[in-house]
Amino acid sequence: MLIIRVPKLGPDGMALFPFILVRHRHPGPTLLNHERIHLFQQAELGILPFYLWYVIEYMIRRFQYRDHYRAYRNICFEREAFTHDTNLNYLKTRRLWAFVKYLNDKVIE
Repeated sequence: MLIIRVPKLGPDGMALFPFILVRHRHPGPTLLNHERIHLFQQAELGILPFYLWYVIEYMIRRFQYRDHYRAYRNICFEREAFTHDTNLNYLKTRRLWAFVKYLNDKVIE
């Protein structure tokens, strides 16, 4: 994992395999763990399939909720990452394709 600081980055962090881009000089452990979860997702699914799935699911959720933030938070990859980003040991026990279980989980407002 390579962390690169990009001061003008819109979000606080972004995972672009194999990099984690961060806006602030000292990102917190929760943000880094959130982005590490995304790196695992990208590695197991494949980089291009991950991004294709991410964009398609975002478009479906955007149509479904008619709101950018709700659409973003309800993407299965984001649900998994937000659910476990405070558990710094999560990746040690995470099962393969764990994000799939978040496809039909309760809607995040």
